[in-house]
Amino acid sequence: MDNSRRIFLQRSLMGSAALALSTLPVSGGLFARNTRPSTVLRAAIIGTGGRAKALTSSMKGNTNIRLTHACDVDATILEDHLRYTEKELGYRPATEKHFRKLLDNPDIDVVFVATPEHWHTPMAILAMEAGKHVYVEKPCSHNLHENELLVAAQEKYGKICQVGTQQRSSLSTKLAVDEIKEGIIGEVYYGKAWYTNSRKDIGTGKQVPVPATLDWELWQGPAPREPYRDNVHPYNWHWFRSWGTGEIHNNGTHEIDVCRWAMGVDIPEKVNSTGGRLHFSGDDWQYFDTQVASFDFPGKKTIVWEGRSCNNLPIYGRGRGVTLHGTKGSILIDRDSYILYDLNGKLIKEVKEENPGTSGSTADTSGFDGLTIRHIQNFTDAILNGAALDAPAKEIAKTALACHMGNIAQTLGRSLDIDPATGKMLHDKEAMKMWKRTYQPGWEPKV
Repeated sequence: MDNSRRIFLQRSLMGSAALALSTLPVSGGLFARNTRPSTVLRAAIIGTGGRAKALTSSMKGNTNIRLTHACDVDATILEDHLRYTEKELGYRPATEKHFRKLLDNPDIDVVFVATPEHWHTPMAILAMEAGKHVYVEKPCSHNLHENELLVAAQEKYGKICQVGTQQRSSLSTKLAVDEIKEGIIGEVYYGKAWYTNSRKDIGTGKQVPVPATLDWELWQGPAPREPYRDNVHPYNWHWFRSWGTGEIHNNGTHEIDVCRWAMGVDIPEKVNSTGGRLHFSGDDWQYFDTQVASFDFPGKKTIVWEGRSCNNLPIYGRGRGVTLHGTKGSILIDRDSYILYDLNGKLIKEVKEENPGTSGSTADTSGFDGLTIRHIQNFTDAILNGAALDAPAKEIAKTALACHMGNIAQTLGRSLDIDPATGKMLHDKEAMKMWKRTYQPGWEPKV
């Protein structure tokens, strides 16, 4: 089957599914906690920063979902999101500061978790326990213990849980993965993933009064309490261990996941990492602005991720992407296209992604994003008609595990040996101490 025919069939199937949903009857079990059954899923977004804008704009044109509520502990950010929603969707959703009020609301069917990362798993668990389906942004966990909890919660409560690795819903990437599995580049043994950006020094934070518009206590939630500093909120929390997980999770998650998916591997047996805070020094950034992490899998397959947070020289002309190498050729995948080469690097074919949006840029992920549109459509299709979920928590947790291992190896300065059957680090008590974080008393997530 030729490439154009494949893409046509995939689009046709998506269109047919969307049409069928418009008249799909809803079973009583799906909306058992709601006051009225409907084919329109009523959604709440928790955390209304930049990523929430992409999620909001991606709901346009999806007749099966409506944003009814927005929640944030920062009133200024919430008001900015309301203005954006009014512009994009033509209305303002209802608002709450405390997420628990949304979880107790029987008129909300699904929850989008777009908070800082230390909240992702705890909030997703509480939402599923409350009977909500969940779309949780990546990374799906702050630590390896939370990986286990998230998967256990999804299995216990039986709710749909989609992780925001939206490239899993890319038509061109799906085609590439299918053709790799059919042997188009032979036996695939090596995947190269990368991400580059030009982030700045974040300086040394000063303790200052908490802004009147911010509930700092609720913002911290499950994290141990720290004084408010002027270089943490609303974005630089990514680089602090209490709240973030570094660039390998913030962005490397996406491309490492594509490699793992395409190569058909699950849990690595050895992880190495080199790098550090190399571009800048002396500021408060606690993770690594330069990192090369390698993951060896059973069957002699290797994935390497290169992250440069502060030096934006692209690789193959791209700020982010993946190459996959096999015994018959290579494939380059980014969010814009899939390109096939022979063993000598000769171009064989290129398949362009339709409407990738700003997702192909490392500078902005808050605007129109064709991949997120498809990812949310897949989420609603899974809820309403049982479609296969593109990025289920149980699958993406394996990618999160690899990324956590990359951070642990870099922090300890040594390689990790891992049991690929359990994901546990072998013969390394110091590494295993990093399996779980310390939680604020009373806030520890449980299933």
